[in-house]
Amino acid sequence: MYVVGVGLRRGTGEADLDALVAAVLAEAGIGHERVTALATLEGKEAETAVTATCERYGWELRIFRADTLAAVPVPAPEIRVARAVGTPSVAEAAALAGAGVRAELIVGKRRSARATAALARVTALEEAPG
Repeated sequence: MYVVGVGLRRGTGEADLDALVAAVLAEAGIGHERVTALATLEGKEAETAVTATCERYGWELRIFRADTLAAVPVPAPEIRVARAVGTPSVAEAAALAGAGVRAELIVGKRRSARATAALARVTALEEAPG
């Protein structure tokens, strides 16, 4: 199971996000059908590019608050992003948070002109509460 994490500017076009996601998946050597969810920062769920991507591929949409994403250790945090949205990482942190416990970052943050995307894989399923 894989989760794509995305960050994007308001008004990012569907084609831009789709091309970036396709490039990330191609880099990992996996198809869209192996992805179960797209994860992003709270407030981005209304962006047409996000909703269209989830609908096109049948992916679940997972939304995270900035403070949740800020608590996720990532390899490429950015102070500029933290100042703008309250977390130093959106794409990488969302991918990891969306993939859950023991997630592994497969493709780190990649950029287009208006978006970022990353890919995480679940390496172990979360245990159900006892």
